[in-house]
Amino acid sequence: MNQKTIALTLAATLLGCTLRAAQPNFIVFIADDHGQLDSTPYGSKDARTPNIARLTGEGMSFTRAFVASPSCAPSRAAMLTGLMPARNGAEANHSFKRQGIASLPETLRGLGYETAAFGKVAHGKQDSARHGFDHHDTTQGAEVVEQFLTRRDAAKPLCLFVGTHWPHVPWPENNGYDPAKLTLPAKSVDTPATREQWARYLSAVTQADADLGKVRELVRRHLEPLNTVFIYTADHGAQWPFGKWNLYDTGIRVPFIVMWPGVIKPGTQNDAMIQWIDLLPTLIDIAGGTVPAGIDGRSFAGMLRGTTPAHRAEIFTTHSGDGDKNVYPIRALRTGEFKYILNLLPDKAHTTHIDRGGGSGDGWRYFDEWAALSKTDARAAAQVRAYHQRPAEELYDLRTDPDEMHNLAADSAHAGRLASMRARLEAWMKEQGDRRTVFDTPHEIGGPYPPRTTAEDAPKKNGKKPKL
Repeated sequence: MNQKTIALTLAATLLGCTLRAAQPNFIVFIADDHGQLDSTPYGSKDARTPNIARLTGEGMSFTRAFVASPSCAPSRAAMLTGLMPARNGAEANHSFKRQGIASLPETLRGLGYETAAFGKVAHGKQDSARHGFDHHDTTQGAEVVEQFLTRRDAAKPLCLFVGTHWPHVPWPENNGYDPAKLTLPAKSVDTPATREQWARYLSAVTQADADLGKVRELVRRHLEPLNTVFIYTADHGAQWPFGKWNLYDTGIRVPFIVMWPGVIKPGTQNDAMIQWIDLLPTLIDIAGGTVPAGIDGRSFAGMLRGTTPAHRAEIFTTHSGDGDKNVYPIRALRTGEFKYILNLLPDKAHTTHIDRGGGSGDGWRYFDEWAALSKTDARAAAQVRAYHQRPAEELYDLRTDPDEMHNLAADSAHAGRLASMRARLEAWMKEQGDRRTVFDTPHEIGGPYPPRTTAEDAPKKNGKKPKL
């Protein structure tokens, strides 16, 4: 071998090493139905989440992170495609992206990455295959993840998604929470069953936190800690009235914590607005690839590196329904200070699995107490009415009303802002090709509502989900 050949070989080797060093592993841990406020780093004084707190102390926590849609399938499809629901095809829950729409695994594979998904990442086994992961298994368990990490080719950079089913219903039995001492969400009606169920939800949050801790330990043992980006987030808010299936912040605002040793200063808090559709371009950007043109997501890699001070000025979110339990399409525009919500069927009833589902996990046990109390208690009546009946438009000043309790849409002092935000949302919907599709038969206010079912959440399944 002559000197020129040796030099070229050495240069190629060094270039390969440089590229590999510039491509960190990506670990994305996804909780199921975990609202942002329901963990200690985001202000909860009740939730026991030591692993989330530890990750926050070692990385950057985003205080204004939002999903694209507050139900499982459309939220996850948007994350994996970088496209909003109307553009990728997964609009209603239990729907999938259209064939031919590119996903994150495909692009990262082209950059030399191995991709894998374990547990609930996409929406079921069929959906995982549709997104093109090199390895995918909806089986949930730390041993499955460890077997993969032990056997894989460590020469390739890895993008690994791990999803826990917690704190999705059915919730486990209460694990050490005192219902009487808990602080309920702002729009709750305070009843004994409500407190008992909130304690069970928090117990499920603690289960998700424990799963996170197990995955972090596996990563420490099998991957290079200094060359790994670790992310914790959730697909939308809790299955609680005004949370999941709603475009209030309790439905769309989620925890989002990123640890990147040597790049992110530990314990950093970031108030920039980011969205789940931004994850795809961000990971591609960090991996050294070219972000696909024409997607809805935008890379926030510069924010992680500390080179860019801001990200989004506005967030659009959509909800299109979930079977016959929830037939209530909604669209919203959120800025840093205001939220505008457009309810597409204001003359119909808003229902969800909470009041129409069966078993002990979906919510009817405490919601029935709400309904009973509403006959004699004005505040309970107002909350039940607000749950079932929505006006065509809602406007909230998030600076003074972060819980979105006081609708300003009819306030003449905000008429100009209302018109402006309405026009902006309508224009965006047109750009998206949003057809305002209603995916099932709407329900009339006052009933008859769809009958409750018990098959989805039978007591024998209660708290028996697989554990990591």
